[in-house]
Amino acid sequence: MFSVTVRDHVMIAHSFRGAVFGPAQRLHGATFVVDATFKRTELDADNIVVDIGLATERLREVLSALNYRNLDDEPEFAGINTSTEYLAKVIADRLADLVGAGALGEGARGLAGIAVTLHESHVAWASYERPL
Repeated sequence: MFSVTVRDHVMIAHSFRGAVFGPAQRLHGATFVVDATFKRTELDADNIVVDIGLATERLREVLSALNYRNLDDEPEFAGINTSTEYLAKVIADRLADLVGAGALGEGARGLAGIAVTLHESHVAWASYERPL
């Protein structure tokens, strides 16, 4: 399996419901380093996995919809604990939608999967991987 990873970051605010979250039940901020990994079994006709420039632009586009937002105020997240794991899935699904729409180029239609990792810190991170 071949892969290409691009990186960006996003800053959000949110709170959680449930005793398991302890003090994170209160409103708090988080800055995530976000890695998006695009995978395919064979390279395309240009011998690449995906256009790195387009992948970088699309990741930035997806993150810009979340950046500097209090997710508690966003209707699409109403009643949802926007955990690191959950946000990794949201980002991966939005990138997959863009691949399907051709926004990463026609060659990207041959991708086999996407994995998104959100790094909460240098010692903790969560990922979500999905097929395409």
